[in-house]
Amino acid sequence: MSHPALAATDDAFARALADTVRGPQRDGVFALWLVVRAALAAAPPAPPPARHADRLRAVAARIRSLNAPAPLRRSLVAAIADLGAPRAPAAATVLAALASPAAECLGRPAADAVQAAARAARVAAR
Repeated sequence: MSHPALAATDDAFARALADTVRGPQRDGVFALWLVVRAALAAAPPAPPPARHADRLRAVAARIRSLNAPAPLRRSLVAAIADLGAPRAPAAATVLAALASPAAECLGRPAADAVQAAARAARVAAR
């Protein structure tokens, strides 16, 4: 079962990718999208998938191969570590922390997509 916010999030990131030229900005949008999807997969109402740790390792490996802006890359690595921690913070908290670096490095549309995903994860957790 997918998270209720996944379709809207995918649409927002697809638009952001289409509007971004190749290079670090596009790699940053793609990397951010991967982490947002992983966070939403671990968010209620459904429990995290059994292969959640494997997914996080794959996302981390993929991010290392991308040329995302350094401040964003550091934030994404921290978010992945938070999502994989034994006592992980709520996905909404992890996503909310990504909004500021997304705005700084990628612009307002990417940050708005992350904030919308964080709100949806927060609502679903209630």
